[in-house]
Amino acid sequence: MNLEFFLKFCAVIQMGIAILNLFLVRIMNWKEDLNRLPLLIREVFHVHSWFISLILTLFAVMTWRFGAEMARGTNPACTWLAGGIGIFWLFRAFLQIGYYSSSHWKGRVDRTLIHIACLIVYGGMALVYLIVWKGGGME
Repeated sequence: MNLEFFLKFCAVIQMGIAILNLFLVRIMNWKEDLNRLPLLIREVFHVHSWFISLILTLFAVMTWRFGAEMARGTNPACTWLAGGIGIFWLFRAFLQIGYYSSSHWKGRVDRTLIHIACLIVYGGMALVYLIVWKGGGME
């Protein structure tokens, strides 16, 4: 198993999600809905979106730069970074299942496929990072 390859793949996916997140309002056509909210809630929503994108960009850059060290498991800081990122994605995968109402996707093939794809991507990234965290150096 080439953990470094999977980590680099995760870095690319995270960068893609970070960029996608910046355009989510436009993609999901949420502008009107957001404009109906009080200004403070709208501002908090935008700030949180920017910070999620920043965090995912940092995860991607750190993984890209230190993927080899993470995979080898010889640097405790890299191993713990992988663990933290893995827990982040595991929590996100659980939210995909446990928080979102099925009314958003049930009965709609396109949204169901997106829901399943998100679960696979988030869970897959969690798995890669947690394998590195718990068993780094398995290359």
